[in-house]
Amino acid sequence: MPIPGPDTRVVELRVPGLIGTSGESLLDSAGTVDVAGDGVGRVIRPSDRLSRPAPGPVVQALDRSVPRTLEGYLWSGMTSGGAAKATWALLFPFSLANVAHWMLPPVPPGRAVPALLGAVCRGLLRIAALLLTMLLISQLAVVTLDLIAVQCLRPASPCLPYAPEWLRRTDWARTAVGVLPLLLVVGVLYRISSVNWSLSSGAADAERARVAGPELPGDQLVDPGDTPMLRCLHTVAALACVALLLLGGPLRAPHGTPQVISWALAVALLGFAAGAVALRARRLLVPVLRGVLLVAATGLVVAVALLRTPLPPALAGSNGMVEGIGAALLVVCALFALLLVPAALLARQAWSALPKRLRPWAGGWAAAPALALAGLLGGGFGAGLAIAARGLIGDAGLRLPAGYTLVTLLWGGVLVFAALLAVFSLAVAIPLRRAGRGVPEVIRLMGTKQADEKRAADAWARASWERKYLHRLVLAVVVTMGIGAAALAAVRLGFGSIPGWLAPLSAVGVAALGLLAAGLLRAVYTAATGTQRSRHLGAFADLVCFWPRAAHPAVPPCYAVKVVPEVAQRAREHLKEPGSRVVLAGYHLGGLLAVAAAGRLAADLPAHDRERIGVLTAGAPLQWGYQRAFPAVFSHASLARLYGLLGGRWRGLCRGTDSFGGGATTWRHQVAGGKLLGVGYLRDGGVGALEPAVRGPGGVLVLGGDHWLPDPMREPRSGRRWIAGVRRHTDYVADPEWDRAVVLAAGLDRQSSEGVERAAERIANGGDPLGRPDPEES
Repeated sequence: MPIPGPDTRVVELRVPGLIGTSGESLLDSAGTVDVAGDGVGRVIRPSDRLSRPAPGPVVQALDRSVPRTLEGYLWSGMTSGGAAKATWALLFPFSLANVAHWMLPPVPPGRAVPALLGAVCRGLLRIAALLLTMLLISQLAVVTLDLIAVQCLRPASPCLPYAPEWLRRTDWARTAVGVLPLLLVVGVLYRISSVNWSLSSGAADAERARVAGPELPGDQLVDPGDTPMLRCLHTVAALACVALLLLGGPLRAPHGTPQVISWALAVALLGFAAGAVALRARRLLVPVLRGVLLVAATGLVVAVALLRTPLPPALAGSNGMVEGIGAALLVVCALFALLLVPAALLARQAWSALPKRLRPWAGGWAAAPALALAGLLGGGFGAGLAIAARGLIGDAGLRLPAGYTLVTLLWGGVLVFAALLAVFSLAVAIPLRRAGRGVPEVIRLMGTKQADEKRAADAWARASWERKYLHRLVLAVVVTMGIGAAALAAVRLGFGSIPGWLAPLSAVGVAALGLLAAGLLRAVYTAATGTQRSRHLGAFADLVCFWPRAAHPAVPPCYAVKVVPEVAQRAREHLKEPGSRVVLAGYHLGGLLAVAAAGRLAADLPAHDRERIGVLTAGAPLQWGYQRAFPAVFSHASLARLYGLLGGRWRGLCRGTDSFGGGATTWRHQVAGGKLLGVGYLRDGGVGALEPAVRGPGGVLVLGGDHWLPDPMREPRSGRRWIAGVRRHTDYVADPEWDRAVVLAAGLDRQSSEGVERAAERIANGGDPLGRPDPEES
């Protein structure tokens, strides 16, 4: 470890979390100014009155004031702002299917059976994603082609009385009204899948120079390179669906030689797309072949549209097309869920020795419910869109696919079931947990004021219950929906009938799906015209757009593949100065980005430079969420390895009242003999029991790498911004412990062989780990 000299300075590079944080709130300053970046990813610093970069507040270390350069990397422009990005909310089912790919359990190296199962599961997942695209286009065709062009605009129809008469009598105009919106949607999806964030030259060079080594967190956050192949195949399949809908569906050949040839070509294109997606035929689909396929599919739609003009009195293929795709999606999801069971069991050796709270959700099987939820949301949104469109048109006699009745019944039943679970959780389970636990002893160890103990205990009980059970409730709802979908599919095939007492649930589902479609479209509109709504939609975008495109191309571009390399490159630039110490400070979801960037640096930097970097996470959902949901990306072994490579310079600020965050480096917490004990990562890269937590100023308990903050804050402190009340997952930067954690992460707390975990021993009786007296306690 380099000995700190007089030229030592700390560079704190902050990475924000959810919902488009502003530069002022990120740096806790009155103004900011850009100092680097390309406008999409912006590096900012505090500014003075003349908008010049200003130095950050000093930190107290080594018995003196150490200069601090405060910077932030703003990436919110990648997920929020503007009408185009607001429409990404409509692609949530696609994004969820893409997320499911990253939830798959890791494949043990050197084992053929797990590798084969993993390949089959990934192939099935890509087929399911392709079916989602086909389902969306087919459901939109029900609205534009069947509901409007065929039924509403037919001559002498009382529907849409304000439509001009020439539109009803002009055959090609009716066909254009039905087909052009579908081609526009296909073009928009193609365009969305073509958008990517470009890296700065230095970050791009560093990414190309990366050498495979021991697994570290976030190593897989790179573009797999499948997007051109997937974009082409999804576009071809979508266009083939439009052609088949016009020709009467995929299960029945039309009459006439030109139409039969067109039908056979459309079926062949669909089969080729499904096979190439399943086999990941990236090398086969060279640019020339992709161009030929796209031209052929587009020409096919135009030719079929001309052949089918004038439109028939009824579009016979819409019902069979939607139901056929829905049935195929249900079968693929079922096969995926079945094959994922042995895949998860074979991967179990990677986490079998861990405590239950660190093991993957559902034993590594969580990708199956995620994919099922994507399919159910896709089907529900399409049905809701058609129901809302029929309601807006105002003609109850318009025909919709028969399967939509079953979809409304399913969603009505699930909403009732979810409501009962929510009532049970809020009215029974959480209050019982509060009553059973009382005031946890750890709250008293923090010296929380007696008047605040009940509020703190209530918030602590609620947050711990949510971290433990919320994902289980979601899994229960999704599994119930899957079982219900299978039962209703059996009824649709003629096996049994629907009891009459379930009829009211269909009415509930009709109202719910109509409101879902209308509400989502309204939210997109308000997100494009107002800031607050866009912040709420931005939260969903931030969560699902964290992952690179791997299963579906028509999802928003992944911001992590840009943020992580550019944050790491910015740190390298600061490390060129011998006296600099760089701390990557991540807030909420930004903590994951900071950890992944630290993994890049730990793998690439020489030892003497690696000893000058550290990580600070605050309220990061790493341990309870991402480590368990994505075991192949943020595995327990990789996190322990990173902690060891950093020599313990990973500090995690956490609150027991924060249901989103929680501990990052420690677990198995218990109070014994008036001390907080636990297990966590060690400086040598291993895992083991930690020294008892030491209480610092303000009641903070430092256990290993985690700093457990009292909530509410105990009292105002001189020279610090103070916020009253239970803060849960907000305002970590305002806590006085933030600066102290920066010092520990920078490695400025130790002299010679003194370790990070032992730095708090200098405050044995409540003193300051930096060697200063606490004015509020003296």
